[in-house]
Amino acid sequence: MRTTSVRRCAGALSAAAAALLLSAGPAAADIASPSPSPSDSLPPVTTAGSSFLTATAVQPGQPVQLAGSTGDYLYWSFTAEAGQTDKIAITVTLPPTASRHGASSWAVDVFDGLRRRQACTAGAQTPTAAAGAASVALGCTLRQVRAWAEPWSGDPLPGTYYVRLAVTGLPEPDLGLPMQVAMQITAHDSDDTQPEGGELKAPLTQPVAAGTVLTSAPPVAAEEEKDTGWNWSWGWLPDLSARWAWTAVGGAIAAVTGVGGYRLTRHPRRRFPEPDDFTRHPRQRIPEPDAFDRR
Repeated sequence: MRTTSVRRCAGALSAAAAALLLSAGPAAADIASPSPSPSDSLPPVTTAGSSFLTATAVQPGQPVQLAGSTGDYLYWSFTAEAGQTDKIAITVTLPPTASRHGASSWAVDVFDGLRRRQACTAGAQTPTAAAGAASVALGCTLRQVRAWAEPWSGDPLPGTYYVRLAVTGLPEPDLGLPMQVAMQITAHDSDDTQPEGGELKAPLTQPVAAGTVLTSAPPVAAEEEKDTGWNWSWGWLPDLSARWAWTAVGGAIAAVTGVGGYRLTRHPRRRFPEPDDFTRHPRQRIPEPDAFDRR
């Protein structure tokens, strides 16, 4: 009897232990394999634009790793929503020290959708790398994106933002040397998305309409000849327009004004009387000199 009871107790304990292990299995598996972070699921960006129109789109949490040339302007764009506080961290791996000729100054600037420069509340925005430094770190923490703002305030609003990386001071022989750039954009959300109680009608995003590349010249449509009904061509005559009408009217007014001015300003002809000795009557004859006078 005792042996049977002991066997029954051992069987019950083994069954309870197996059930406990089965119930704890998924939990242990969840702890052992954590869910991947957003940065691990997004592919890295390996390109950058050269202007606002060609800026490469980057999502917050997406890594940026690319190779560039010293002296180039690099542009990226990302989207920010109301209540977010975005932080930009950039690390530039400088060329080898043997190929550099001095220190270099760098700058990271952030613009909103209207291309207004936004202020940074923290981070090294304009650092200077020494001649022997291997890398330089840049950073910019934007202000919290507001739901609405006055047009004159310049506060950050929801929409597209642009990041520009450039070198501001560099020895001329160092232009064009290879460099490596790594950037990470992180966005911290806030519970208070509308602290002022307002709402923006549309995000601040400039419409970008890329044109098509023409491989050949477009055909020019031939102009149809108008049938005027005349046998000869009037191509030598200029096209009549409002300019010709005003020119003709102005010429006529100028001619009339010139004639009127001449009539008003000209001097009248005056007849001065002749002296008394030379006054002659129409029927009076001058006597001829006599013979003595002729001598």
